[in-house]
Amino acid sequence: MKANESLVYSSTEKVSGWKLFIKTIVARSYPRIIGQQREKSWIFFEVFMPMLAVSAYVFVYRAIGAPEEYVGFVVIGGAMTAFWMNVLWSMSSQLYWEKEQGNLALYIMAPNSLMAVLLGMALGGMVATALRAAAIVVLGTFLFNVQFTVTSFSQLFAVFLLAMTALYGMGMMSASLFLLLSREAWHISNLAQEPIYLASGFYFPIKSFNFWIAAAASFIPLTLGLDAMRQLIFPSGASLGFLNVTTEISVLIVLCVVFLIGARFLLDYMERLAIREGRITENRR
Repeated sequence: MKANESLVYSSTEKVSGWKLFIKTIVARSYPRIIGQQREKSWIFFEVFMPMLAVSAYVFVYRAIGAPEEYVGFVVIGGAMTAFWMNVLWSMSSQLYWEKEQGNLALYIMAPNSLMAVLLGMALGGMVATALRAAAIVVLGTFLFNVQFTVTSFSQLFAVFLLAMTALYGMGMMSASLFLLLSREAWHISNLAQEPIYLASGFYFPIKSFNFWIAAAASFIPLTLGLDAMRQLIFPSGASLGFLNVTTEISVLIVLCVVFLIGARFLLDYMERLAIREGRITENRR
């Protein structure tokens, strides 16, 4: 009898703190991982369509006689677009879509963190994102004969990790802003897509901009992340870099702190507003 009582107590024991945070991430990422396996056609479109844009820029650069490193810049930039799209549609717009589907009120009432919910959704989508990015790099390398020369694997890993952390922090912060703007979130998402491609230098060195324009564009984590990665994996990357790698790593650390704190503040504010007034979780047309 005591053993049964102990079993019942352990099965109903409340989970809180970091355990709840991690369990929420796993729970929200699971459906997206399974969903990617059920829709095999998505894999084709996630890989084939981005390669068209990459190929177009490669042919333009070769037609005008640009340095061969620019081809590598395009391939790396094309791969990183996958992560930006994941943030834009799987995080920034996610709470708005959950509101439209009637699920947002459940997230607000649940005892878990909204940051954990968003992070789980994004990490689940990163399975397809990583596949798309890896496929672009592999196909681009073989199709266009791109040569990589990594000068520091540790710095390259640090830059990628910091850029992703800051980028997803930015996505969580903008999720609350998109939700507060209601139906305008759809238009903002579409509006932000192409300008970010330009401002972040996905297909060209950010140094091509004026210094102050490049500095303003560095507010987007992918700008410095891409610039630093290109400096670390291409022989002439340092000469085409905006700032040195050490400085860019330092700025990325600052962006990580700013965006994560901003995301926590805005999500908490939105949650309090929803509980107090109910005007965020309810559609009023």
